[in-house]
Amino acid sequence: MSERILSISGLRGVVGNGLTPEYLTKFASAVGTLANQGTVVLSRDGRASGEMVRHAVIAGLIATGCRVIDAGIATTPTCGVLVTHLKAAGGIQITASHNPIPWNGLKPFSAAGSVYDQAQGEALLDVLNHETFNDVSWDKLGKLELYDDPAAPHIERVLKLIDIEKTKQKNFKVVLDCNHGSGAVATPQLLEALGCEVIVLGGTADGQFAHTPEPLKENLTSLCEEVVKHKADAGFAQDPDADRLAIVDETGRYIGEELTLALAADYVLARTPGPIVVNGSTSRVTADIAAKYNCPFFRSYVGEAHVCAKMKQESAIIGGEGNGGVIDPQVGYVRDSYVSMAYILAGLAGSQKPLSEWADALPQYSIVKNKITCPREKVDHACNALENHFDSATASKGDGLRLDWDDRWVQVRASNTEPIIRVIAEAPLIDDAEALCASAMEIVDKAVA
Repeated sequence: MSERILSISGLRGVVGNGLTPEYLTKFASAVGTLANQGTVVLSRDGRASGEMVRHAVIAGLIATGCRVIDAGIATTPTCGVLVTHLKAAGGIQITASHNPIPWNGLKPFSAAGSVYDQAQGEALLDVLNHETFNDVSWDKLGKLELYDDPAAPHIERVLKLIDIEKTKQKNFKVVLDCNHGSGAVATPQLLEALGCEVIVLGGTADGQFAHTPEPLKENLTSLCEEVVKHKADAGFAQDPDADRLAIVDETGRYIGEELTLALAADYVLARTPGPIVVNGSTSRVTADIAAKYNCPFFRSYVGEAHVCAKMKQESAIIGGEGNGGVIDPQVGYVRDSYVSMAYILAGLAGSQKPLSEWADALPQYSIVKNKITCPREKVDHACNALENHFDSATASKGDGLRLDWDDRWVQVRASNTEPIIRVIAEAPLIDDAEALCASAMEIVDKAVA
């Protein structure tokens, strides 16, 4: 069976087994058809297969009459920023995010510089599935242009978010783990602009990951060690396309992805109160922070497109997901590790406390995440089994199932990008969160067996 996942959010697959040049060209032709012979920004995350994918995508876009602006290796948020900066009709980021090396994929952007919303994604799938491509004649084919220094407009927007001079005065020392992803291209430049001394791990954007690419605790032991070794103020870990950020404090402790959004929200809402939107899988610490500053708090379905849509609906000033993805409309409606770093460093610059004390001062919860391989058609059965077992909880449906109690919650839902069910539990104490997650895993496992 081919390993390919197609959704309104884009395409991912194993190169040579589902992700073929033919299919990539068709997907790009569908994006080009929706762009209606306009300009499309193209960039990639540095994976070894990226060059093959790039050529297939360029063929599809040019065949539909699009002007292609090739930004080379760049982060996913950089692609989104360039779409709006260049007033393009859309964009495509070539990436498989945190998937293993054999995978790659395509993430399309709308003219708003954000991932496709529900309607746009469905329109794309309709064109792709029916192959109603707007192929043009030889004399109307599109053209390819290269774009120099694609990160410059992105960095410029990020630097406007904070007091740069105040941050630069601190001369922070930071260990940055790019893990051979696209963050290696310009993230050191951003941190240096913020006055940081930067020690870079995996600084060549060739996709040859030094460790499993998802920025989880078990994958970042080397970063934790390097932070201690260099007596750094913080450690930052990006995923391969650099839209997510995990954090290590000055003691070498993995703070994680969940607190990335919490710390950013704590900094922003203290200075500019306003609505915040997070997804249904994000720690409740963000809800507590919003309450602390008397700010409206909203939850969306899981998925960047859903978060962005809810942010626009509620005029949110910040939002994101608990996977380390912070979204700031001032930069773009896209998860952005650059935004996260700028806010965390600015927060440290405005405080006499080290990162560890700032993190410890936030409301404390323990969150546990696990997953089970599962066909999508069995997800509803698993949700029903879990709801029947925990009948004392308040159930929220529509995006899998979330069950809430007074001080804890558990959620099960199908991944948008992998053939798995994600199981997430949170409670004040780690033992309680682990027990709740384990219990849910056991029930789900039996239900899908």
